Amino acid sequence: MSEESHPVSEFKSKSGITRVFSALWYSMDGLRTAWRYEHAFRQELMVVVPGVVVALLIPVTTLERVVLIAVLLLVLIVELLNSAIEAVVDRVSLERNPLSKNAKDLGSAAVMISMLLAAVTWSLITLPLLRK
Repeated sequence: MSEESHPVSEFKSKSGITRVFSALWYSMDGLRTAWRYEHAFRQELMVVVPGVVVALLIPVTTLERVVLIAVLLLVLIVELLNSAIEAVVDRVSLERNPLSKNAKDLGSAAVMISMLLAAVTWSLITLPLLRK
């Protein structure tokens, strides 16, 4: 497909350093929006922040520390993606529709799986510390 026939959104960002700074501002806007309007994101952040502090303080290997922090951040990443899915679904239509429900339920399931992964990972790494 030639570049001329490929449709491009008028909102598509520019290239170069301008794009990098624009992306940074868009990302900060996204985090502010999540904090302001997404209750689940705030709740998860209230677990992630102390979790990161604990991960930095407990006596584990560097790799274990990275994994403990990474699974917490993964929960936030998946929550942000879930919130984006929900916003798009609501933008398309606020009418009840089985496809809209599926999209939202699938996003919610992804968040749940990321939380289970975090819980299992934390359990496997920290429970042996309690037995010492």
